[in-house]
Amino acid sequence: MSQNPIRIGVIGAGRIGKIHAENLATRIPNAQVAAIADVILSAAQETAHRLHIPKAIADYHEILQDDQIDAVAICSSTDTHARIITEAAQAGKHIFCEKPIDHDLRKIDEALAAVEKAGVKLQIGFNRRFDPNFRKVRTMIAEGKIGDLHILRITSRDPAPPPIDYIKVSGGIFLDMTIHDFDMARYLSGSEVEEVFVAGGVMVDKRIGEAGDIDTAVITLRFASGAIGTIDNSRQAVYGYDQRVEAFGSGGMVAVANNTPDTHVYSNAEGVHSAKPLYFFLERYTESFINEMKEFVEAIQKNTLPPVTGIDGRIPVLIGKAAWKSYHEHRPVKLCEVE
Repeated sequence: MSQNPIRIGVIGAGRIGKIHAENLATRIPNAQVAAIADVILSAAQETAHRLHIPKAIADYHEILQDDQIDAVAICSSTDTHARIITEAAQAGKHIFCEKPIDHDLRKIDEALAAVEKAGVKLQIGFNRRFDPNFRKVRTMIAEGKIGDLHILRITSRDPAPPPIDYIKVSGGIFLDMTIHDFDMARYLSGSEVEEVFVAGGVMVDKRIGEAGDIDTAVITLRFASGAIGTIDNSRQAVYGYDQRVEAFGSGGMVAVANNTPDTHVYSNAEGVHSAKPLYFFLERYTESFINEMKEFVEAIQKNTLPPVTGIDGRIPVLIGKAAWKSYHEHRPVKLCEVE
């Protein structure tokens, strides 16, 4: 088992690519960023200069052709993920890929088949699994601390909607935003989702509806274990990034509240006041982004299974498709109907 640093090429120098490049370059001792690629060369060059990455290029194929690079972090647009996974696997690179793998199950299956054939590792970027708060909930459920899980409640609300141009290519709320919550539902419950029922609408911005999407939803999940789950989503929570979980069972309950910049509570004649939740996902999940990359690098060095596999990346897309079918047909939908 080699303990040499894992040399990684980052593909994509947008917002999330910069975060992963910085974490790999400055916070993970067992990793080295060997190159960064972006179709906008200046973006790659700026990040390379700031983080002292030796190579900035426009064509990611140069990373795949470099025998000195062990792995890639795919942070490019969603429509490129499945293709680059396949190419990276064929080049013998281990792969970290941001969610989702693709919006098309056939393309996902082709990419996963290429990974299996090549025998490389693939980890999907569902970073919330690595948040210490949510991980504690998962541990307590798995250890039976709340007895049998009966109800799982997930609240996930963004502080503001993304640009309309992004909405148009995002795959819709269920494949863009709620996909994280679908993964969390599986992760926290330890059970698979069998049925989905959705109520939703456009309550934040009518342009989102004009783009064919919705911005507000409540989703009911039925798990194979018999437990029931609810997810409530909104594209706009004016008070900040609202991320809460509650698990209720036969023997108790465990809940996670929002992270805030500080924990002060100020009381006066007008009321009791505290800080708002952190405003943006990059602030809320700073630690989880670091942890997921640490565990990806460790999986390569120790030759263990990555903590979020390709199948873990596929199933939330399947749930998302069932959610859209439920929304359009106004009825519960079993996952086997869209498989």
